[in-house]
Amino acid sequence: MDLTIAAASFSAALLLTNFVSIGLAWSQLERRRTAPAPRSDAPPVSIVIPARGIEPFTPETLERAFRLDWPDYELIFCVAHTDDPVALAIRTTMARFPDIPARLLFGDDRISGNPKLNNCVKGWEAARHDWVILADSNVLMPRDYIQNMMLAWRPDSGLVCSTPVGSRPDGFWAEVECAFLNTLQARWQYTGAAAGLGFAQGKSMLWSKPLLDANGGIHALAAEIAEDAAATKLVNGLGLKVHLVASPFEQPLGHRKVEAVWSRQARWARLRRVTFPLFFAPELFVGAAMPLLFALIAAAGSGADMFSTTLLVLAAVYLPEYALALAKGWYASPRLIAAMVVRDVMVPAIWLRGWLGGAIDWRGNTMNITTKSEEAEEVLSGA
Repeated sequence: MDLTIAAASFSAALLLTNFVSIGLAWSQLERRRTAPAPRSDAPPVSIVIPARGIEPFTPETLERAFRLDWPDYELIFCVAHTDDPVALAIRTTMARFPDIPARLLFGDDRISGNPKLNNCVKGWEAARHDWVILADSNVLMPRDYIQNMMLAWRPDSGLVCSTPVGSRPDGFWAEVECAFLNTLQARWQYTGAAAGLGFAQGKSMLWSKPLLDANGGIHALAAEIAEDAAATKLVNGLGLKVHLVASPFEQPLGHRKVEAVWSRQARWARLRRVTFPLFFAPELFVGAAMPLLFALIAAAGSGADMFSTTLLVLAAVYLPEYALALAKGWYASPRLIAAMVVRDVMVPAIWLRGWLGGAIDWRGNTMNITTKSEEAEEVLSGA
């Protein structure tokens, strides 16, 4: 009986935590709406975009960057190798928008084991303005992209970020990716923000260039294998905060294979394990797997119906989560709950993978991430 009571208590506590996290994220997030037009004297902004390879939505994401509603901004595209096919796509788009200041820079500054950060160094150093956004090339920037980033900056801000929100999935595994990105990872990031635990996210980062340059510059982000982890620790160390935009920006997904979803989530899990182990450890208990396991143990001990118990737990987890997606205008479909179930089946395995060594893949790079971030090393595929 003691085991039954303990299992029931654990299950109830996890379900309550899940529900509270959804409520806190709900309070922080806003449904997407157009921000007010910027003032004519709005400060100029540099946007540094590291790029590698052609993705299905590359033409659209490139064009969006040239259509932003901001009076004075420049685009700095960073590509490591001159033979990368994305360079031609960038040049073609630049030629279509000659009125927008834009540069394409080549080179690979090996300041860290993080290939994206290495690619950004030249762009950061070339940026002309005091406000700099580091933006991944697969962000689907709305016209008010810069407004939303600037509106989130507060007197105690050291950094403003946006998590990615998965959109336009093509196929079931892309919907699983949406379930990871949106109502799990974005939700918990906004939950942390509501609790005063702001974590940086490298998808879109707005920096005050003088602030970062006074504290080591972009090289300071090489202190950890993940630049967003280094950014979080740097900003917190300055007594400042990481703030999030009210409505995060889309990342169109297109088609996804299970191997790609697994590889990406395993990489992120390993990075979280290396950089924030105390926060990573409880991740085993997010989602439905653990509350369902404890609930079934309690049901077996008390003689309750196992099938009914399963349905109740799954409804308690997924209905509020689905409601969050609907309320905030995120992707939702009849298959999304099934995708959430598959995601939560994967969570324990991904969590375990996060504790293990071995190589993981990042867009053609094999990265060996050790248990100490300073010992992380990158080995180029085929080398």
